[in-house]
Amino acid sequence: MELTTSQSKKKPRVAALVGATAAGKTAVALALAQSLGAEIVNADSLQVYRELDVGTAKPSLEERALTPHHLIDVADPPEPYDAARYCREGRQVLSDLERRRVPPLVVGGTGLYLKALLSGLFAEGEPQAGVRERLRREMGTLGLPALYQRLLHLDPVTATRLHPHDTYRIIRALEVMEATGRPLSQFIAAHRFQDAPYAVLKLGLMLPREELYRKIDARVQLMLAAGWLEEVEALLSRYPPTVKPLQALGYRHLINYLTGRWSFEEALTLLARDTRRYAKRQLTWFSSDPEVRWYNPEQVEEMAAVLAEFFG
Repeated sequence: MELTTSQSKKKPRVAALVGATAAGKTAVALALAQSLGAEIVNADSLQVYRELDVGTAKPSLEERALTPHHLIDVADPPEPYDAARYCREGRQVLSDLERRRVPPLVVGGTGLYLKALLSGLFAEGEPQAGVRERLRREMGTLGLPALYQRLLHLDPVTATRLHPHDTYRIIRALEVMEATGRPLSQFIAAHRFQDAPYAVLKLGLMLPREELYRKIDARVQLMLAAGWLEEVEALLSRYPPTVKPLQALGYRHLINYLTGRWSFEEALTLLARDTRRYAKRQLTWFSSDPEVRWYNPEQVEEMAAVLAEFFG
């Protein structure tokens, strides 16, 4: 298999399986890992958290028993977890797999985590706790929309790629701006990967849009039947709704229902809308990467053959 210039044969080889939410990554990953003797490295920013199981479509204990999984259930919900920590812990996992000569299959839909792991992070300055706390107080007083509008004025490039409800990243972007005097988007634009540490093969799962939307709707119903609402109630009994993972897609929708802000029908309607938008953003992210080879989820044998050749 021909490798790109960033994929020297001397480098450790890593395969990645990416795609939008509900595209079928879990089932395909299990089939591929078993055919290769690979181990799965999670690249979903919510599956790192304990107690968030149903709403994150986390692989079941039975599925995890079939193939070793890494970086699942490694943090409690209130615990800080970001791309930098993921990169650090993920590279430790990849080093261990290389030492044991086990093929790694990185699986997930969080593009930033995948990029951090495989290519590295840009340096945008150390977190400024004092600035962050002040911004959080301002959010409590002015509301998140006001902070988002401020970011839209100061750093429109970053603001337009963030969801207006993404509290953590909005505050982080404003924090970087205040601490450095430079917008976060400038740090990203100036970042140049000197030398990729891995030889990487990226496989992507692609479905026709309407089929993907049907799968998204069906999965929401399956999650609710599996106890998603009860999971959210249990989380709210232990943690405040401002905890970062509870502000994530789906969880914040059910919290708005449970706290009386929305009716159940409103919560489901907005969840369906926002999940489709999220899937579209995921596809936009991964489609912009020319290294991703796209497959239908049913093409498991073709993907397995490509991976077998890649790992040799």
